[in-house]
Amino acid sequence: MKVKRTVPAVIGALCLAATACTAAPTSAESGGADHPGFPVTIENCGKEYTFTEPPSRVVVMNGGSVAEVSALLELGLGDRIVANAQTYGASEVPDRVDAIAALPTGDIELNEQMDIPREAMVGLAPDFVISTYDGGFRAEGGFATRDDLARIGANTYAPARACGEVGTVSGRPSIEDSYRMLRDFGEIFGVGERAEEVIAESKRRISAVADRVGDLPEQKAMVIIPGMAMGGEFSSVGGNGIWNDILTEAGAVNTFAGATDDLFADLSKEQVAKADVDALVVVNYQAPDSDADARALFDQFPQWDAAKNDRYVVLSDSIYLGPSNHLAVERIAEAVHPDAF
Repeated sequence: MKVKRTVPAVIGALCLAATACTAAPTSAESGGADHPGFPVTIENCGKEYTFTEPPSRVVVMNGGSVAEVSALLELGLGDRIVANAQTYGASEVPDRVDAIAALPTGDIELNEQMDIPREAMVGLAPDFVISTYDGGFRAEGGFATRDDLARIGANTYAPARACGEVGTVSGRPSIEDSYRMLRDFGEIFGVGERAEEVIAESKRRISAVADRVGDLPEQKAMVIIPGMAMGGEFSSVGGNGIWNDILTEAGAVNTFAGATDDLFADLSKEQVAKADVDALVVVNYQAPDSDADARALFDQFPQWDAAKNDRYVVLSDSIYLGPSNHLAVERIAEAVHPDAF
């Protein structure tokens, strides 16, 4: 994220270009003793947004993610949220599910995409709206656009790597993308020091895993989300996602990393049967029994080393973009290199 301090003389022009400020604020209005470090201007999805003070009426859109709301909670910003549409129902972080469930929802009737429609969004009078991807601001989806929200005084944000269509990725997603989002929120809310503390602790724990598994042979792992299959039986196998970087840090490699450039690979049963799978990563998505899902796959493919050694791990939100990727690294490492722990 590019951040620059904005001098009062040009704030008015920036507001007209990027936000719905009604007048150029004075020095006292644009930070001062009450908001040290403000105003700040950030670039997001090709546009600039100026924050004259930390947001206080935040709306978090759904988009099938909990990364954004989890990051806000990790940074101690839950009290800024006036409506949250994100939920997952499982987490590696203690009490995270309950903390998300306790957030206000704005009593919004969600649309068929289980997200916040335009009229309801405008009615919430937010000053900051966070979407999982840039499509959350597209009129054709029935959503308030970035320009709509600017006119009512709300800045907008989507994670940098998710500025395109949902399900698309550019380059190789990594844990650094999670850190970037934390730093973005740190700048936007004036809690940069807290963001750096969270990132430093995550890096410390990942480094501790590397000390244990760094010299061991890489294990081949398959990532699958049984409850998310929208096509064939193996249409939700992890392809080009952040999990590849997480696996690398854990001393493993995604068996199907080269099968697609997309987030998920849609595989045949024959492709899965022929694959070398030393360990299985089952991602819990609204699953009644993820352990049973793992056992069913082992029964179906007893030739896998993972099946022979009963080697699998169940994860939920830590395998995605978000503030807890280090937990996924630790648990996968323990599963694929049990003798190292």
